[in-house]
Order: sequence, then C-alpha cells, then structure tokens
Amino acid sequence: MSTLFISDLHLEDSRAETLEWLMALLDGPARDAEALYILGDLFEFWIGDDALPACARQLAGATRKLADGGLPLFFMHGNRDFLLGQEYAAMAGFRLLPESVVTDLYGTPTLLLHGDSLCTDDTEYQAFRLQARNPAWQAAVLARSVVERLAMARSARDASTQHTGSVSMEIMDVNDEAVRAAFREHGVSRMIHGHTHRPAMHDYDLGEPGGAQRIVLADWYGAGSYLDVSAAGARSRDI
Repeated sequence: MSTLFISDLHLEDSRAETLEWLMALLDGPARDAEALYILGDLFEFWIGDDALPACARQLAGATRKLADGGLPLFFMHGNRDFLLGQEYAAMAGFRLLPESVVTDLYGTPTLLLHGDSLCTDDTEYQAFRLQARNPAWQAAVLARSVVERLAMARSARDASTQHTGSVSMEIMDVNDEAVRAAFREHGVSRMIHGHTHRPAMHDYDLGEPGGAQRIVLADWYGAGSYLDVSAAGARSRDI
C-alpha cells in the first residue's frame, strides 16, 4: 500500500486534458492507495463555492465516489484556490487541511505544505499571501458578485504572470534558511510540497544522523504525475 500526493494541476475548463489525466489517476492508482493528498493549486483559480466551473463539478462526482468508498482525500489550499470552502469540500469528499501539517508516513514524520510560505525572498508575493489568507479579506471578496470576483481573478492572474516574468527564478524559489527553519520547527526529516513547479528531491544536512529530504511535486503542464510514498520510500510516477 502507498499514499499518493499531487499538486499544481491548475484545472480549468479550457484545459480538458488535465482533467483527463486526473480522472486516469482516480480510476487507476488512487483506487489501490491508502490516501490521496492534494497539496494546493488543484484549480487555476477559485472565486467561490457558488460559482463552480464545469471541471470542478465533474471532478467532484469522481472524488465523492472514491471518498464514499473509503479513500481518504485530503485537500490543502494553494495560492490559486485559497477560497475553496467547506461546501465544495463536502461535495467532493475532501478533508480540508491547515496550511501545514505533519503526518506519519510509514514511520517517517513528514511535513506537508503547499510551498509558497517557503518562498520568503519574493516579498511582493508574501505581502499578497498575507492578505489572501486573511479571513476578513476573503469574506469581503466572497461578498462581491460573481462577475466582480471573476474579473478580480483574471486581473490577479494577469498580475501574477507579469510578476513571474519580471522576477528571477531564484527569488521565486524557496529560501534555504526558510526550509531549514521549517525542518527544525516541526521536528521532521522529510517535507513534501508543490508551488515552485521545480520537481526534485533535495537532501539536507541538518547536523543530525540520517539527514533530511525535501520533495517537490511536479506541476501538470504538459503531463500528469504523482508522488507515490510507501514503506519502501518515495517515487515520482507518470500517469
């Protein structure tokens, strides 16, 4: 048995192939898994549970069926779908997670997070993140009309694209000291996250026996993939 991890799918109705890859995962490997964790940015944007794109409705039917069959499905908010709420979570059979959580994976305590909190060099983004995670700000946004929220989402996406094009990749990647601080704070030797779109397995020397490992999940632009974690270790697999 194994536990599966995915992130940064950026689902939207205009990218039908991404939903097809996800359905293949749900119809295949997920059926034999102990749990499936979605570590943020499942959707390209989310303007509220009252304005679902078609892909979200289709996905919810498939995930709800798996959840009803006994598969634990965990969802962690990302920087694109932080407004996803309890209503859709119940519809899809998701168990909502906090911004970071430690879980025991076959004897190895593992820190799970989306990953954007580690990108501390990108001060402009961190200011947005602080605002976007504020419950009062979220409530104010959700009080607006669907048309207004959709315009805000599109504007935010354009601003994100412009920001990405004007800032170096190094600044947008994780900060090494932030990573080491997270290892120390949570007392773990392994962490799994997405966000950076730089899939890799990084080893760290924290001055303790065994070292530590940071696993970065792949985004789903061009192909679908997932991380398979079992007692034998962690391995990235294509769909």
